[in-house]
Amino acid sequence: MKVKELFYSLQGEGVLIGTPTVFVRTVGCNLECEWCDTEYAKKGGDEMSVEQVLKKTEGFGTRFVCLTGGEPLLQEDAIKLIERLVDRCYHVTVETNGSLPLDDIPCTENVLISMDIKCPSSGMQDRMMYGNIELLSPADQLKFIVADHKDLLYLENVIDEHEPRCNVIITPVGGLDLRPVADFVLKKRMNARVLPQLHKLIWGDSMGV
Repeated sequence: MKVKELFYSLQGEGVLIGTPTVFVRTVGCNLECEWCDTEYAKKGGDEMSVEQVLKKTEGFGTRFVCLTGGEPLLQEDAIKLIERLVDRCYHVTVETNGSLPLDDIPCTENVLISMDIKCPSSGMQDRMMYGNIELLSPADQLKFIVADHKDLLYLENVIDEHEPRCNVIITPVGGLDLRPVADFVLKKRMNARVLPQLHKLIWGDSMGV
């Protein structure tokens, strides 16, 4: 698989926010979001075998691994890597952009699917596979990155229509301007979590964190 970076940091998003985690960021994405903050992961990187990734992961002393991108499910060995990590008793978060099938991801308590739904500000809302929402368990999470009020109304409609049984996470583009999102969620009495991007609060826009 093509890996852009492999590093140890705190989980910056979602229900595991703040958890020391090994991140495996793969190369390539099938979407072109207007506000993408990982453009650098779309090309370059190094070819690594599943065994090489496992060996590097072992050295960090945590049982939490996040497979991210880009879009990691584009990698031919992604599912094999997830299975091998689970076999070694790691907890694996799979961050996916919502445009690819999730059927092959192992269904186990040690795998957390973190699926995006792209809102209108991304320009990619028509590429989503909404049927994936039904595959998400209560332990998984559905993430919305929002830039404006139109995005908030859009995610409200998605939630009302699909009634996800998983955790719903809402984060502003850039990860820091939380007040408008918080006000909307409270006004609508939504069953969702408003969260920042913790890594940006701590380290800004630096790579490898």
